[in-house]
Order: sequence, then structure tokens, then C-alpha cells
Amino acid sequence: MKICAIIPTYNNGKTVGQVVKNVWQYVDDVIVVDDGSTDDTAEVISSLATTRRHLYRVTFPENRGKGDALVAGFMRAKELDFTHAITIDADGQHFADDIPVLVSALTDNDEGIIVGCRNLSEDNMPRGNTFANKFSNFWFRLQTGINLPDTQSGYRIYSLSALKGLSLVTSRYEAELELLVFAAWSGVSLTHVPVRVYYPPQEERVSHFRPIYDFARISILNTLLCVGALFFGLRQWIYTIFSFCYFLCLAIEMTLIGFFLITLGSNTDEHKRRYHNILCRRARFTIHHVPGTTFTYSNPNNESFDKPAMIVCNHQSHIDLMAIMMLTPRLIILTKDWVWHNPFYGLVIRYADFFPVSETEQMTHNLQAMVEKGYSIMIFPEGTRSEDCHIRRFHRGAFYLAEQLNLDIIPVKIKGFGKVLPKKSWHLHPGKMSMEVMERIRRDAPDGLVGYREMTKKVRKLY
Repeated sequence: MKICAIIPTYNNGKTVGQVVKNVWQYVDDVIVVDDGSTDDTAEVISSLATTRRHLYRVTFPENRGKGDALVAGFMRAKELDFTHAITIDADGQHFADDIPVLVSALTDNDEGIIVGCRNLSEDNMPRGNTFANKFSNFWFRLQTGINLPDTQSGYRIYSLSALKGLSLVTSRYEAELELLVFAAWSGVSLTHVPVRVYYPPQEERVSHFRPIYDFARISILNTLLCVGALFFGLRQWIYTIFSFCYFLCLAIEMTLIGFFLITLGSNTDEHKRRYHNILCRRARFTIHHVPGTTFTYSNPNNESFDKPAMIVCNHQSHIDLMAIMMLTPRLIILTKDWVWHNPFYGLVIRYADFFPVSETEQMTHNLQAMVEKGYSIMIFPEGTRSEDCHIRRFHRGAFYLAEQLNLDIIPVKIKGFGKVLPKKSWHLHPGKMSMEVMERIRRDAPDGLVGYREMTKKVRKLY
């Protein structure tokens, strides 16, 4: 990751210099956007530019508003090939030593937006700010369904690739709310971390907020966003209904193919391979065409799956299975009993010879026979997926089977599936999905001879 800081400023000559110096302690590259300042802000920035630190300037001849200043900062950051940008206000209310808190949150959300949330019950928090924030939080929750405790905070870290609708961003205070709404509608992950805040005494504060004018603009924006939210929600349900109908047709198609190819035809290895080939192609097409989403596949080690292996993968969503089935036609997946008996697609699972994990007595013998025919085995070692997509403890069963069947292990990592179709959700969300095939762990390698308990821990650490 390549991170910069963006500091929009308007008539903050008394504070912007120290803010930049404080930020430089944690971030090497700073972009200052002078939004048409009429005080000595320009001179202060010029004096900083002689310190041989990485300071980039964007200057407006007249005041255009914080929204335009942020957009100009983002555009400049993209031109300089930064991947992430921290935004921090120039009035000194934010503490630069909270930057590591924001950056550390990238571990779990490096493709989204992380908001530094202030404590709204602070004694020195102006009442007007508290009301405006709660007002904004309410509308944001109504428009997106997401509960974010501080939608007005300007202290954030953005993945620049996640920013959507920059050309639509309004020019002033309401821009930061609009950015969050467009991001949420586009499936960008929004998270928050606590940060501290300092409000100077009333007589020292520099505020450009105009209560009547700016509240009117915010109210108009919220009205438009609520109308947009209705269309957005309708679109998502249309996507969901379409996808459900498509999956239903796919299940019917694969059931009929299995009936004519295997039940009425001969249940031979050749017919089974043909069925698996068709299933793999359908899965590959489907996962690349889920409405409102993008899917990327990464196989940096050019794994061919020619040699049978135990494939393990983290678990996030019902559609994980579709992504796994596209990996290779020669694949046997171990499923839960309810999946194997599912009236919707259970026949497809059985025609493909996927095994229920409960049949432990016969399973090893059956799997050994499939491995000898060239099939790999796949299992989700977490068992049950988490609601927030965090990876749970790995169970040892997959690694015990790999040891019993003398199989290499191929870890596969998926991301974003739990955001597109979250646990306990019935409709699709927009978002990015990705799958990466990691390096094969060979059983004949010097470090591949550890027992299945140690292997369980070793593979879990890879994730």
C-alpha cells in the first residue's frame, strides 16, 4: 500500500502548519488543498514546502467548498499513484497520533473506507455539531441501512479504488456524507474506529459552517438521496429475484442433464467426467455474472489441479460453492447433510458424487476411490461461516483426511462473498468478489511431513 494524507484548508493559517508537521510524523506524503484562502495560509504552506519533505499543493483561486477540495485531493493522489488517502481537517481538532489506529484497521478493510469516529458525548463538543451529526447519522442509516456513529467526521482513510461518484459529489460540507452513501450503494465496506477530538475555546474556533444555508443544502441532498435509496433498493431486489430464477433454472438444467446422462444413460466414469465438465463451465460463467458484482480470479503459481490434492478454503457465503466448482472439473466437495439433501439442488450434488461429511465410516474408502480416478477433494475447514467474514478456527478433519489419503494441500482464499450475500440476508448486495489459489503445500516437501494437527495450525496462519 502507498498512503498519503490529504488536508483541505480554508483560512486556517494559524493551525495548518502544525497539522502538516504532526501528520509528517506518521505519513511521508501530504497533499494540501488550499481552497481559496484569504489569510496567510498560502504563505504558511509555502514555508513548509522548503523543508524537503513530500508536500504537494493544490490551490484554488477562490473558495469552492470542502467537497471540491476533497475531490481535487483525491484526483491528485491518484495521479501520484497512491492507493490510500487519509483525510484530516486543518483546524487542529484531530490528533495525528491516531493515524496508526486508522492504518491498522486496513488489515481487515484495505479496499473500503474507515471512518475515525469521535465521542459525541465529549464535554467540549459544540451542541450544534452534536445535533448535526445525529441528524446526518439518522439519514445515512435510512438511506443505506448501515449504522455509522459519526458520518460527519472528516478524519478518514479511503481506498482510492473504492471511491465512486466523484463527479457527483456536492461542493461543500454535505460532500462527506454523499461520499459515504455512494460508497455504501456500490458495496464498498465501511468500518469505523474510535479517535480523539479537540475543540478549542469558542473564541479561538475557526468555523465556516453556515447553519441556515448549509442545513438547507444538507436537507435537499438527503431528500434526493432518499429517493435514490428507493431506486437502489428496488434494483437490488430485482437483481436478487433474477439471480434466484437463474439459479433455479441452472439447478433444473443440471438435474435434467444428470438424469439423462447418468440415470437413463450409463453410470460410467466417462459420463461422470462429462457431468463434472458441464458443472464446472456453468459455475465459471455464473460466478462471473452475478448482477451488480465483479469477480477476479488469481492463480499466481499456475496451479493446474492435475495432481489430486486436498483443497481447503475459507467460508463466507452460500455462493462460495459456485466459485469452488469452477476451479477444476475433477473435484469432489464434502458438504453438510442439509446441502446434500437440499430439495432445490440436492440432486445436482448427488449426481456430482459430492459426499456428506456425516458418512465418516464409508467416506474415506469412497474418497480414496475418487482420488485414484484423479479427483481432488475440497472441504471448508471452518465448518460454519461467521457473520462478519472473519475466519474462524479451522477444524482438523480436512487435514486428517489429507494425511490419510496422502494428498497435498492447496489453500484457496476467497474475499467479498460474505459482503455480496451476507449470512442471514436474503438479497444480493453490490460488491467485489475475489478468489486466489495459493501455493500447493506438497506432502513430499521437507516441511510437508508435519502431522495433521500441526498442518491445521500452519494452514490457518496462511489466512
